[in-house]
Amino acid sequence: MKFERKDLPVGTPVVGMVGGGQLARMTQESAVALGIQLRVLAEGPAVSAAQAVADAPVGDYRDPATVKAFAAEADVITFDHEHVPTELLRELEAAGVAVRPGPDALVHAQDKAVMRQRLDTIDAPAPAHQVVASPADVEDFAKRVGGFPIILKTTRGGYDGKGVWVVDGPDAAAVAQAFSSGVPILAEEKVDFVRELSAIVARSPHGQAVAYPVVESVQKDGICVEVTAPAPDLDPDQAAQAQQTALRIAGELGVVGILAVEMFEARDGRLLVNELAMRPHNTGHWSIEGAVTSQFENHLRAVLDLPLGSPAARAPYTVMVNVLGGDVEDMHLGLLHCMARDPGLKVHFYGKSVKPGRKVGHVTAYGDDLDEVRERARHAAAYLTGTIDE
Repeated sequence: MKFERKDLPVGTPVVGMVGGGQLARMTQESAVALGIQLRVLAEGPAVSAAQAVADAPVGDYRDPATVKAFAAEADVITFDHEHVPTELLRELEAAGVAVRPGPDALVHAQDKAVMRQRLDTIDAPAPAHQVVASPADVEDFAKRVGGFPIILKTTRGGYDGKGVWVVDGPDAAAVAQAFSSGVPILAEEKVDFVRELSAIVARSPHGQAVAYPVVESVQKDGICVEVTAPAPDLDPDQAAQAQQTALRIAGELGVVGILAVEMFEARDGRLLVNELAMRPHNTGHWSIEGAVTSQFENHLRAVLDLPLGSPAARAPYTVMVNVLGGDVEDMHLGLLHCMARDPGLKVHFYGKSVKPGRKVGHVTAYGDDLDEVRERARHAAAYLTGTIDE
C-alpha cells in the first residue's frame, strides 16, 4: 500500500530517515509515542527498521532519483548513517528540502580529513594528525610525533574498526593495506589513553542544545562492547570540559540532531576528540531507559525544531552492554533465564540474524551500585550469546 499523507491525522509531522538499521528501528518507538510518522528508506525489505516501520520503501541511498522521491514524502530528512553522498544532499537542500543535519555539517562526520581541518580552526583538542599520500609521508609523520607506532585511517567509509590500522614501522604491511583502500589516508598519533569517553549533545535549528552525561565506552576489536553512564570517577571539571567541547562543535558546525563526540582521556590528562557521529549513537543507547529523554526522542525533537527534553540521568548508574553474535543462533531462548534472574533488566533485539561479532542487540541495567549494575548487564549479554550457561 502506497504511503498517503492524507491518511494521517491533521498536523502529523513526517520524518524521513535514510537507512534501515537498528538506529532507525529504535527511533520508531519514540516516533510512535510522539505521534510522528517515521518513514524509512531501507536497504532491503527485511532489514532491522523495515520490520518495525510500516511500508518502508526499499532503495539505494546513493541513487538521486530514489532519494529525491523519498524526500518528497517527508517534512524533514535525517539519517540512520552518514553515507549519503554530500552533493546529493546539497541538491535536496537547493530544492527546498529540510535536511538535518545539513550537508555542510554532515560532511565532517563523512570525511575525517575535513573534520580534522575544521576542528583545527576552532582549536578543538585532537591528536596530532596529517593527511598522507605515500609511505614516505607516513615515515615523516611518525618522526614528527616521536616515532612509531602511529594510526592510519581511511578518511571515508570506516566504521567499527574497519579502515583503521596500527602501524608499528615504516615497512609494516598495514601501510600497504591502507594505501590500497582507494581513498585518502589520515595519519594520527597513537594516543596513550586511559579510556575512551563519549559526549553526546542534541541541538535544534534555532540553537537550543542539551548535553547528556559523559559516558565511558569500552571497545574490543574496534567495536563498542560496553557503555557506563556517567563515566565512573571522571573529574567534574573534565566532564564539563567534554560537554562544552561537544556543544561548541555542534554550534560551530551547525549540527541539527544528535552529535556524538568520541574522545580519548589521555594518560597526561588531555581530552582529545577522536571521531564525530551526527545521528543517534551506540554510546547513547543507555539513554532509552537511563535518561529522562532518550537520544532517539531528542533527535526527533531536534530535527522538527521542537523544544528539547531533559538529558538528565534517571539513576546514579546505567550500564549498556552490546549483544554480539556468537555460537547461539536463537538468542530468544535466553530470555526466560535473563528476565527471571533480573526483572529490572531491559533487552533490545534488532531483528538481525546472528553472525559472529555482529551487533544483534543490547541489554541495559541501572541502579545505585556500579559493580552490581555492571555485573547484571554483563551476565545477561553473556548468557544471551551463550558464553555462560548459568
